[in-house]
Amino acid sequence: MTGDVDLPLENPPVNSADAARSAKASLENALALASPRILPRPATMLGVAIHCSVVVLWLVLFARAFFLHGVVAWATGIAYVIYDTLLLAFVTLKTLPLIRPMQPPAAPAHAANARPMPDMGVIVASHNEAAVLPVTLAALLQQTHGPAQIVIADDGSTDGTRDLLTRRFGLVAPAEGELSAPSTLHPNLYWLRVPHGGKARALNAAITVMTTSTVMTVDADTLLAADATFAMRAAFAGNPDLVAATGILVPVCSKTVAGRLFQFFQTYEYMRNFIARFAWMRADSLLLVSGAFASFRRDALITVGGFDPQCLVEDYELIHRLRRHAVDHGLHWDVSVVGNAHARTDAPGTLAGFLRQRRRWFAGFLQTQYWNRDMTGNPRYGTLGMLMLPVKAIDTMQPVYGLTAFALLLGFVFGGHGAIVISIFSVIGLKTAIDLVFYLWCVHLYRRWTGDRSGSSIGMAMAAAIAEPFTFQLIRHAGAALGWLHFLRGGRSWGKQRRSGLVAPDEH
Repeated sequence: MTGDVDLPLENPPVNSADAARSAKASLENALALASPRILPRPATMLGVAIHCSVVVLWLVLFARAFFLHGVVAWATGIAYVIYDTLLLAFVTLKTLPLIRPMQPPAAPAHAANARPMPDMGVIVASHNEAAVLPVTLAALLQQTHGPAQIVIADDGSTDGTRDLLTRRFGLVAPAEGELSAPSTLHPNLYWLRVPHGGKARALNAAITVMTTSTVMTVDADTLLAADATFAMRAAFAGNPDLVAATGILVPVCSKTVAGRLFQFFQTYEYMRNFIARFAWMRADSLLLVSGAFASFRRDALITVGGFDPQCLVEDYELIHRLRRHAVDHGLHWDVSVVGNAHARTDAPGTLAGFLRQRRRWFAGFLQTQYWNRDMTGNPRYGTLGMLMLPVKAIDTMQPVYGLTAFALLLGFVFGGHGAIVISIFSVIGLKTAIDLVFYLWCVHLYRRWTGDRSGSSIGMAMAAAIAEPFTFQLIRHAGAALGWLHFLRGGRSWGKQRRSGLVAPDEH
């Protein structure tokens, strides 16, 4: 049964090819003015010092290993442990408000009386996703108090997408670059066909033809909870300064043995990451939203030029641009994580798929950090410039520190340095105990904040904390190291991911 839908006052007009080209050019011009990739700004002296010191410190600590004086020989690992522990302490302090129960979203009628609810459009960027589109669209079409528009941004699909949309969803294929007429079965569903050019270009094409004041981006392999769009709309209604918001994502992998293992570790990784996002939100420095399930004020998107097709992580880069524009123009724009907006998303369930994903994520992170180097250590950007981005500068080398520490540990073990190894394992044991406490803290807060207790077993969280340092954490670092190589080679490809967690019912 279809949920209530807030329809626009009239169906949006079908754009002509000339209007589409004009809108595209306007967005590209806005990007050219707002992007530090296109108009670079010089790095601050402090920013250069921060980035260089992280590398120099690694060289000094690594050299210390060859002097073999007790546990200090493992100085690289000790530095890694200290840094990670300080981050855990910061997140713990900033998330103390989550101890209090969170208020549920108001009912639509009450919210409307308090402040008008903004209309929302949803963009589903899709390239050859016919296998998962039915389940994704079913969830969107059944939203309570749902979106006024759902636009399938078809990025040059060559699979069965066309037949699926015409036969099953009542759409008529539009001319390339133009928005279709509304579906005969679902009046808020539209189809936009664009030449294959990547996710960012497909999203930008959709942004220019939509008419709603807010837009949500949903990956074709992401399944929204029934009240997800309402929770996002309520967040924008409650905060006029909000320009970008991310919901809570739960990873779903294949049912193979490897898939179950990767889902186990990624489930707790995602929980910790969203708790950390809450902490950075409270510091007014949140930079990371999940493009698979994020919402934006449409006028702000257009102002800064939409998504950058040249970036491997277009959602992450966009937030930097939004924050930069806000500071440059004296605006108070907020970025938030919405704890009561939930979705499930397909996550890699094989080693190869996981490494490809993390390679892209980390290479895109390095791209963005480099393009925005003028913001690091720049007091003009407040806490973002003086705390968050310096932390990100350290994070560029974190996988190098982690892999070096592991390699040195193996060298000491097989080199017969028993006393050093015992000292190192005493440090590792202490860090594991700290991580265990933090894991349990995160699970407790996550349950209170999101109201979701599924997949958050205390016992399993303890097992993950103990097992992760020599398993999943090393794989993450390996993916990040591949990201470094990808970045240095100037790689631009994403690599293909095989969907295996969320599939259409008729594909079982």
